[in-house]
Amino acid sequence: MNEGQLVMMVPIVAIVSTFVMIIFAIWFGTRKKEREAFYRAESLRRITESSSEGAKAAIELLKEEERLRQIKSREGMKIGGLVCVAVGVALMIFMWGLAKTDPEAPIFVGLIPGLVGVALLVYVYFLAGPVE
Repeated sequence: MNEGQLVMMVPIVAIVSTFVMIIFAIWFGTRKKEREAFYRAESLRRITESSSEGAKAAIELLKEEERLRQIKSREGMKIGGLVCVAVGVALMIFMWGLAKTDPEAPIFVGLIPGLVGVALLVYVYFLAGPVE
């Protein structure tokens, strides 16, 4: 193998190994989710088969999991909204600073992510129903 072929192999191996790593990460993640779902279903099945109180406990467990999922989703929307508002404000400040040198700089470009963030926050705080 001459030096030119070796130089060409380095980027090829780097690119292929990057995509293989991504494939393995996705595969391991889906296997983990599948195992967790299987164990949860198996646990619920055993609880419901154990006694009549087990069915009530399984239903309560499912309700609690759904409530926690809703809370986690709302918290994610809150964080996303705050990040979008911060990016919008920072972009407007950046464009305002740029407008000093270029009077045609679009200062209000920062309103796009800012208003997306405001919409997320309005939904979370005012429009979404309460978490039960």
